[in-house]
Formats: sequence, structure tokens, C-alpha cells
Amino acid sequence: MKIGFAITSSYCTIEKIIRQIATLVELGYDVVPIASPGVISCNTRFGKGEDFKAVLEKITGKEVVSTIVDAERFGPSEKLDLLVVAPATGNYVAKLAHGITDTPVTMATKATLRNESPIVIGVSTNDGLGINGENIMKLLNTKNVFFIPFGQDNYEKKPNSLIAHYDLLIPTIEMALEKKQIQPVLQEYKKK
Repeated sequence: MKIGFAITSSYCTIEKIIRQIATLVELGYDVVPIASPGVISCNTRFGKGEDFKAVLEKITGKEVVSTIVDAERFGPSEKLDLLVVAPATGNYVAKLAHGITDTPVTMATKATLRNESPIVIGVSTNDGLGINGENIMKLLNTKNVFFIPFGQDNYEKKPNSLIAHYDLLIPTIEMALEKKQIQPVLQEYKKK
């Protein structure tokens, strides 16, 4: 099974995502890495972009898709069975909810949806219960879009912040391949 795995710039959760990608590869999935430009070009306190890129390519054995032109191939010429977008920032969620295609991740999403293959979103946003809440709700009601269950990661200091339970990625993928949303979508988030 060929799975696209797209990463957006929620730098604090990329390390968790890398572990999930490694697990998918170990389970035998053919994983194609896709990254928004900021993931592989920016250096933050969470790591260097070039290091994230090198790790993704080593784990998957494939070059990271990092341009809109390269991501366009996931339409008719190289269909994905499923696309995971995780971490999915509020910026990505808003763009998808409004049909904006301006990064390799949004292009891969558009191409995959055109093929009627499932999209799995692992949200990681500081405004999920704020201004971006309506976009999440819109996508929860969109055909072929499924969410990894999520919850508030720090309701005392960041009451609008939401983060996916990335440990539920594989069960979410399995359900999405059956065109079903894993339930419950909203789950209490306990720091581990």
C-alpha cells in the first residue's frame, strides 16, 4: 500500500511524527515523504530542516517531495492509496477548508482527493478551538477527510490549542481506508 506522508511546520511535533513514519515503514507500507518548504528549510529550537529531510529520506528510502510541481504527480500519474498530513498546522487546515493550493502539501492533498482516496489529518494547532475551529468542523464533514483523534494539549496555558493523539495514527489509517472516521474524535489529551 502506497501512503503519502506530508509534514507541515508544527516543529514541536515533528519528532513524534518521524517515529510514526518509521513504524509505518516497519509494517511494510510504501511511504512517500512530502514536506512543506518550512519543514526542510528552517532551523528552529526543535532541529534543523536539513536534518529532518535527511532522516525522512533515510527512513523511507525516498527523496522528500518538496515542490508543488513534484506533488502534482499524485493526481492521475502516481495515485496514493491514502495521504497522511501530520502534523497539520492551523494554516494547512484553513487552506484545505478554503481550497487553497500553494504548497506541496496542499497540492498532494488536492491531487489525492481528486482520486477519491482518503486524507488523514493529525492536527497540531494553537487555535483549533479559536478562529480555526470552524475550519476543523468543516473538514470533519468533508468527504474522504478523516482526523486522528485530538484533544487539548495544555488547556490551562493554551486553551485553544489542539493536538492529535499520534499513537492512534495506524488505527485511524485502517478506518479511513474503509471510509470511516475513528471514534471518538475528541479525546482527553494526557501528556506522556
